[in-house]
Amino acid sequence: MDAQLEEHSPAPAGPAVRVPVRRRYRGLLRYPLVRQLLRFTAVGIVCTVTSLALYAFLRPYLGPQPANATALILTSLMNTALNRRLTFKITERHRMKRDHLNGLIVILVALLLTGGSLGILHWINPDATVAAELWTTTISGFVATAVRFTLLRHWIFRRARHR
Repeated sequence: MDAQLEEHSPAPAGPAVRVPVRRRYRGLLRYPLVRQLLRFTAVGIVCTVTSLALYAFLRPYLGPQPANATALILTSLMNTALNRRLTFKITERHRMKRDHLNGLIVILVALLLTGGSLGILHWINPDATVAAELWTTTISGFVATAVRFTLLRHWIFRRARHR
């Protein structure tokens, strides 16, 4: 009898397959764009604070423009990785290198906007304080952030636009 049971028993199960749980959202959160903007904002806050801290640390050693460029490039790698994972929910490693390369291309827009605003500040006020430089890069950073989100959502991570 045992032999019959063994013959008809199901095959051993393979590795467990993770099935993503689909959450149902209510109100404004039912729109993927709203959820992505909230997550993007949280990532942006972390990256902005990190970038400003790096800028303030590096500025006495490198000067305003190189410190701005260094801070933006370093935090852009972190920003792309966090947005890829948290904002757009992309977890597979497929196309990760291309996403990061495209993220560096997008950061050039931010660098042009923030670097340009620093250049204008120093043209208007050559003796601008570090505090004025931080305010200038923060305000121009908001514009750069809006451009960055648009490019991330509609170009780099368009495959995950509705998550």
